[in-house]
Amino acid sequence: MRLIDIRSIRPGALLPAVLLSACATTGQEAPKAYLPAIDVPAQAETDPVGTGHADAADDPAIWRNAADPAASLIVATDKKAGLYVYGLDGKVRDFVAAGALNNVDLREVTRADGTRRILVAASDRTDKAVPRIALFWLDGTSGKLTSLGAETFFFEGHAPAEAYGFCMGGSLDNGDLARAYVVLKDGTVAESGLYEHDDRVVPEYFREVKLATQSEGCVVDDATQTLFIAEEYVGIWKVPLQGELKARPFARVGVTDGLVDDVEGLGIAREASGRGWLVASSQGDNAYALFDLGTGKLAGRFRINGGAIDGTSDTDGIEVALGDFGPQYPEGLFIAQDGDNAPQAQNFKLLSWRAIREALGIR
Repeated sequence: MRLIDIRSIRPGALLPAVLLSACATTGQEAPKAYLPAIDVPAQAETDPVGTGHADAADDPAIWRNAADPAASLIVATDKKAGLYVYGLDGKVRDFVAAGALNNVDLREVTRADGTRRILVAASDRTDKAVPRIALFWLDGTSGKLTSLGAETFFFEGHAPAEAYGFCMGGSLDNGDLARAYVVLKDGTVAESGLYEHDDRVVPEYFREVKLATQSEGCVVDDATQTLFIAEEYVGIWKVPLQGELKARPFARVGVTDGLVDDVEGLGIAREASGRGWLVASSQGDNAYALFDLGTGKLAGRFRINGGAIDGTSDTDGIEVALGDFGPQYPEGLFIAQDGDNAPQAQNFKLLSWRAIREALGIR
């Protein structure tokens, strides 16, 4: 493993004044109403997670099978127990008992021998004093996970911290498989490279950025090399990944941007043309806000409701991926955690991106 002089790393920090200015309004601004949240029904749902009578299901990730889109897979956390793999029919393909895994993401990566593999990683909060990343290989054919163990990434002597949110981005172009971002519960976001050493995948800490209060949801827009982070009671920040990490306001909790605290999961939807949207879970009013990444403006809001399958509430994690996912999801797939799936345990709802796009009038 290469050694880095951490004294040369200058973490980005947000001054309280910045936060106040991001949230402040002037007396000259006219109040604006939320855009209405339009109902869009779920088309399918997953089997419930194994932990019943608890806030357990949390965060999904999507792997698209390019050769057979309808055979794509969903990986999702039971934050009390481990990691599930589901098919698009919602049935369980695999489960790995791996402890308290909170948020999960995945990337197709190229190994040193040139082969392609599906790398799955999750924030491991089993030990709330020592943050770790749990790592797995996913077999796209069988849907089975192979555990690579959980690895810590902070240097020795770092203050105790709880791993909470998690997302991944593309390679740092210096021999790593991918980038990993762990959102600690105190608002610190730590960036690491994921390197393959023999039969292990090992995170190597590089730098961090600090938000002022509790944060969780994050997503990387690989097209622009931008990290988006949800600070739950403040709003959404964007962090360009070139150069020193500095967070900049993107959307705030309040009427103008259509977010009701707390702000939870984030997802990026990119068309082949380059046009893109950021989707955010507005947990406070059981809705989802869609932002145009070109303009940064609120493009619409929707709720999962109606149809033969029950809707969602108190959504933590979400994920979206565009492209062909078979006849039910011809333009893309959106997945959201359902915080109240009574009388069964919590689960995840699946929606067609086309249905969302058409409901919001996006052309």
